[in-house]
Amino acid sequence: MRDADLCITGGTLLLMDEAEQVIHDGAVVTKGDTIVAVGGSDDINNTWRAGRTIDARNCLVMPGLVNAHTHAAMTCFRGISDDRELMDWLNNYIFPAEAKNVDPELAYWGTLLACAEMIRSGTTTFCDMYLFEDETARAASEAGMRCLAGEGLFDFPSPNAKTPDEGLAYTRMLLEKWAGHSLISVAVEPHSLYTCSPQLLKKAKALADEYNASLAVHLLENPQEKTSLEEKFGMRATAFLRDIGLLDDRFFAFHCVAVDEEDIDILADHGCKVVHNPESNMKLASGIAPITAMLERGIIVGLGTDGAASNNNLDMFQEMDTAAKLEKVGRLDPTVMPATTVTRMATRHGAAVLGMDHLTGSIEPGEKADIILIDMDKPHLTPLYNEYSHLVYAVNGDDVITSIINGKIVMEERQLLTIDETAVMNRVRSIAERIRTSLAT
Repeated sequence: MRDADLCITGGTLLLMDEAEQVIHDGAVVTKGDTIVAVGGSDDINNTWRAGRTIDARNCLVMPGLVNAHTHAAMTCFRGISDDRELMDWLNNYIFPAEAKNVDPELAYWGTLLACAEMIRSGTTTFCDMYLFEDETARAASEAGMRCLAGEGLFDFPSPNAKTPDEGLAYTRMLLEKWAGHSLISVAVEPHSLYTCSPQLLKKAKALADEYNASLAVHLLENPQEKTSLEEKFGMRATAFLRDIGLLDDRFFAFHCVAVDEEDIDILADHGCKVVHNPESNMKLASGIAPITAMLERGIIVGLGTDGAASNNNLDMFQEMDTAAKLEKVGRLDPTVMPATTVTRMATRHGAAVLGMDHLTGSIEPGEKADIILIDMDKPHLTPLYNEYSHLVYAVNGDDVITSIINGKIVMEERQLLTIDETAVMNRVRSIAERIRTSLAT
């Protein structure tokens, strides 16, 4: 017998490997932070002796979900200014509220609240862009979540940086401080082409190249942005990014709603990746991103919720359901965006967007042990004919009963083990009172 730390046995395994195997009555074995064996329960139990065994009968066992675009600390602004157009929402409500209120306290506690919400709904990895991201990284590390963190870079002063160069220096600090951490990675994240000058974008690219880091940006979120950027640059935004040297296989873009065939060709030709945010796009009436066209062109597309101020939740199962249905109604074709494709976007391909597909996104020996268990013994999940169909169209975040990240159990039987969620909610409520007072002045 071979020794291991944890064996999850008796469940239906959705591996999300290249072959997208499903193993009924399967088992996963982990040692330390890594998956060491996968197979049928009988074979695994006859070969491995684990210090801890989890009985996963009546459960679906799958990789943890990858939320590839969040502004985690914006849980503190959930519901603050709904039902508004994107630029009105940003310029007249969100940016002013942030200028008055965002500080290290808000970044830390808001991120902890987001981590609690994400762990509870099956997310084990997230990519964040916000302010005071050192606090975001600290909170994610304490919660036991895998995180790609990036400070939002702007031409104008932010609560954390008076100048663009200060923002770049802060990003450099993050890259050096968190280098080699088991859970935290850092990306370079200029906010957008309408908030960052060409000079800042080029400096951000140089910094990303120096550290071999990912570069991420909001891009072509709605038709109005597309028009204004073309007027600003005298060419399409994707061509501008290509010409100043930003596009490569470490570049990924959030939203990409207002892209056309030529934009898609430019992104595909440079190996760029995209994060789809259907619920935020719908809520802000930004439009429907042409995801099927991107996939057909070979672009790797992940899935994200965006922040809790424009969604207003971080439940990736809801995002999966919306992604599938929005694409079908947008193209008037029920065959597009099948459940397998959407599940891939929320797991293996989401990890690939973040440059983490060697770590997470599938259940395979050698991958990190980021695993969730979904209780399928529920009325709304009965009967079961197709696991992928249920994941996208029937499962919700509350069906996740156990979450394991990097080999550590962070939620068991719906009980969070790394976060005092009552203390976190109380602290965020007190921060919300401060925000409410600031908006009245």
